[in-house]
Amino acid sequence: MRPITDLVAAEATAVEAIFTDIDGTITDREGRIPARVFAVIERARDAGLKVVPITGRPAGWCDLIARTWPVDGVVGENGGLYFRRERGDDGRSRMRRVHAQDDAARRSGRARLEALSRRVLERHPGAALASDQRYREYDLAVDFCEDVAPLPASEIDGIVTLLEEAGCHVKVSNIHVNAWFGSFDKASMCRRYTAEVWGWDLDAGGAGRAVFFGDSPNDAPLFELFPLAIGVANVRRMAERIRPLPAYVTEGEGADGFVEGVEALLARR
Repeated sequence: MRPITDLVAAEATAVEAIFTDIDGTITDREGRIPARVFAVIERARDAGLKVVPITGRPAGWCDLIARTWPVDGVVGENGGLYFRRERGDDGRSRMRRVHAQDDAARRSGRARLEALSRRVLERHPGAALASDQRYREYDLAVDFCEDVAPLPASEIDGIVTLLEEAGCHVKVSNIHVNAWFGSFDKASMCRRYTAEVWGWDLDAGGAGRAVFFGDSPNDAPLFELFPLAIGVANVRRMAERIRPLPAYVTEGEGADGFVEGVEALLARR
């Protein structure tokens, strides 16, 4: 990972969109999003850049984000869906909701995950279901440090193994182990979003038109997809779990690193 100060004008000038993780990437050490993050997002939008959060957080959060944040849309549940507010021909604003699976597949997956959740908590009593689990459409989120005492790496690995052996697609964030049934991930829904909304083909040169900010293993598919991927400094804490690592890294952690990275991007355009 090269320092963000190595970013050159040619890379920055090619950027038309900013994708960003949320937890650990635009949040501070208290888990909150400070005003300076929204301010730099507004600056980016004023400079003509689109901004889209890509998160493991649930559909319930994504509805609020798409409605109220200064963003183009949001990809949620590790690629299970995207929401964006669009203006119709009549001038009225409506929410567009796009899912990776149909209703029947989601219902089946949730029933299987509910049974798995009991097994996880029986074997790992120090873990808990994420406090936002009830607002999820696709995945099981197992909390290992957000609202519980931090679990050791060996126990996190045990949770991952249990879920993978049950046939789940599993990713680890900085706070949760996320598991779901299906082949989608953050990158696959990002490809779909850019194709359906902007007409981009990320696999045919389009990936060079965007930058992605992240911090944890579940961001690895996007670190691989985007040549211009930037990790905020706390990405180093889980570097042994992340392949590939992002091309660049900031000096600041979390929100500070995101602001630092966007300001560097804007300054070089």
